[in-house]
Amino acid sequence: MKKVLILGAGMVVKPMVEYLLENNFGLLVASPMKERADEMIKGNPQGSSLDWSMDDPLMLEKLVADYDITVSLLPFKYHSDVAKVCLRHGKSLITTSYIQPGMMDLDESARKAGLLFLNEIGLDPGIDHMTAMRVIDHIHNKDGRVEEFYSLCGALPAPESADNPLKYKFSWSPKGVILASRNSALYLKKGRKVFIEPADLFKDRFNYSFPGIGDLDVYPNRDSVSYIDIYGIAETQTMYRGTFRYKGWCETLDVMKSLNMLDDSIKNYQRMSYAGFLAERGGLEINDLKKNLAKKLRVSVKSVAIQSLDYLGFFSNEKLQYQETTPFEITSDRMIKKMLLSVNERDMVVLQHIFLASYPDGTREVIKSSMLDFGSPSTNTSIARTVALPAAISVKMILENKIEVKGVYRPVIPQIYNPVLNELKSLGIKMKEEFGLSESEMIQ
Repeated sequence: MKKVLILGAGMVVKPMVEYLLENNFGLLVASPMKERADEMIKGNPQGSSLDWSMDDPLMLEKLVADYDITVSLLPFKYHSDVAKVCLRHGKSLITTSYIQPGMMDLDESARKAGLLFLNEIGLDPGIDHMTAMRVIDHIHNKDGRVEEFYSLCGALPAPESADNPLKYKFSWSPKGVILASRNSALYLKKGRKVFIEPADLFKDRFNYSFPGIGDLDVYPNRDSVSYIDIYGIAETQTMYRGTFRYKGWCETLDVMKSLNMLDDSIKNYQRMSYAGFLAERGGLEINDLKKNLAKKLRVSVKSVAIQSLDYLGFFSNEKLQYQETTPFEITSDRMIKKMLLSVNERDMVVLQHIFLASYPDGTREVIKSSMLDFGSPSTNTSIARTVALPAAISVKMILENKIEVKGVYRPVIPQIYNPVLNELKSLGIKMKEEFGLSESEMIQ
């Protein structure tokens, strides 16, 4: 029996554990959250758990040596270190995270060792890559050109659960979601590169109406321009990767950033209240804070941003339970406390690709590829399923010798994306593809 080492027991791991056990693989979940790992395994004799963290590198060496393949679902900063251990012991590696430079540096060594280090095999990145490449290869196989491409994705509460002013709840890596709000962005639109400073990320947004959900905000996701080469579409005049949110999130996060509430500077906040913290961030007196902050921001006291800060308790006299810390920790901890998806609520994943394609005979078409997937914490959240299952399927394929490539890869080649997408479809995760649409369907 082939054995899989899973590093981490976070919010998206459970569907992977279930899938691998159902497919008769042995596995070990190594994590400081051993109790959570045990809950996932549910007493299955083919599964086991270990209380372990990256503070114990000697144990990591032993574990990697003893198992047939490693899956790292640790924070992304650890993946390169895990990959080096896998290289020493001749074992392939799966991650769902973006390829870091340290990982890419191992490409030649992995090839020579006959190993596959497959990254970006989750949802975003992951399913977005695979479903995009399926359409791009379809266009190119007809000698067509991708003139424009938009790829938009969001993990959100289902509409009936979006019941706070930000209309957002955390169903995965809360700190990671908030950290991503500090990124800059770069995209190509109509032949022009557009760079967005971190301070302006949530100002650069547009509206998109998704069928069955309605109006959503879209803001740019990191560096889109690099995907021109990754996707092999040098001809494109527009390359835009964006994030979906309900209306409310962007306005609120924009205000938080303008008030430096997501800053990393360390300060002593002992005996300060949440209102005192907000006043200090805004350079205001604590008296009439709500009115004066609205005036400073040039918004109404009834604006969604002010309502959101109120909902989170930042106008309250409740004392902070910190001494020396950062504004980011205070703000993100408060958001997590107030905005976690509860066990009786649904989450959803919304994914939308839009292509403008042209062909040698002069014809042009818009192609849409869409996914709307719902989940629930009482079974598995949608974000957990869509992140974990592509990775789990890839583990199965590698252990069954169904992927021949070696080196550092992302899933943008047919021998990876076709079987993974086919298996996902059998598990209820699938795209709706529409061809031959009018150019009026294209984002302007």
